[in-house]
Amino acid sequence: MDNKRVLKYIVKKEHSGKRVDEVLRERWGISGSLIKELKRHDDGILLDGDHIRTVDVVGEGAELSVAIYDGVSEGIIPQDMELDILYEDEDILIVNKPCGMPTHPSRGHFTGTLANGVVAHYLKNGEAHVFRAVNRLDLDTSGVMCIAKNSYSHAQLVEQMKSGILSRKYAAIVEGAPEGSVVDAPIMRESFLKRIVHPDGQRAVTHYRVISRYEGYSLIELSLETGRTHQIRVHMAYIGHPLLGDWLYGTEDHSLFDRQALHSKEIRLMQPVTGKELCFMSKIAPDMQSFFGWFKENIKIVLNIYSNYDKITTKIT
Repeated sequence: MDNKRVLKYIVKKEHSGKRVDEVLRERWGISGSLIKELKRHDDGILLDGDHIRTVDVVGEGAELSVAIYDGVSEGIIPQDMELDILYEDEDILIVNKPCGMPTHPSRGHFTGTLANGVVAHYLKNGEAHVFRAVNRLDLDTSGVMCIAKNSYSHAQLVEQMKSGILSRKYAAIVEGAPEGSVVDAPIMRESFLKRIVHPDGQRAVTHYRVISRYEGYSLIELSLETGRTHQIRVHMAYIGHPLLGDWLYGTEDHSLFDRQALHSKEIRLMQPVTGKELCFMSKIAPDMQSFFGWFKENIKIVLNIYSNYDKITTKIT
């Protein structure tokens, strides 16, 4: 069972004469905690195939390699299911999550989650990885999700999300006709499930633009500057335009829509090892497309905007 990711680097002039731990931080951004983990394995840190200490120096032209070992997700039952995989390499897995599927198992719901399917997918391919969701989507939110396949890629992608290198765009249908273009309002936990805007909360910023308006509803596109739990749902409710079908922050009406109308339509990131910029996009979910019938005169405009968001991977060079 393959649970090891090996990174290799031919030492360049600018790193010649530096200590191993300095090169690991400068070349790969490896944290101190991961360096400690690497030192636990005989092949954790090698120079030209031989074990080397982190205090030793390296010379130009030598090959420095690290072996990142991964575990398995304890308590997650592998479950074969059809996954809509948009992209996969040694470090990341990009999937299109359907609405109604939880990301992680929870009390009383140990199967039927994305984690169950991903763990089974790994095993089928002879791999063993901990399930690490980079951008976790709510049960009823559909669309693009990024999953890290090792601890190093997960740490790098979390940093990208904090710095804004990893960016996300969403599509939503909201009540009313929002004005403006940004919500900058701190969010804090009110209860186990619910979040609220509160001065003592963490800073949260959501950018949005209206795509179309019709008969009391608007289709909007949103991007996140921060990543707080329920951020889009909380912010849109805060400005008086809750998501259609949002039972927690808006009005639950199953005759109109069965879930909160929110879809993760795009993720841009840098591949955590190669540094290549990647963009992953997903066509808006079928139930939200069906609701576009409410927009009548605007239907052609709306569908044209999202017509190319269909299980594609775009590499930006």
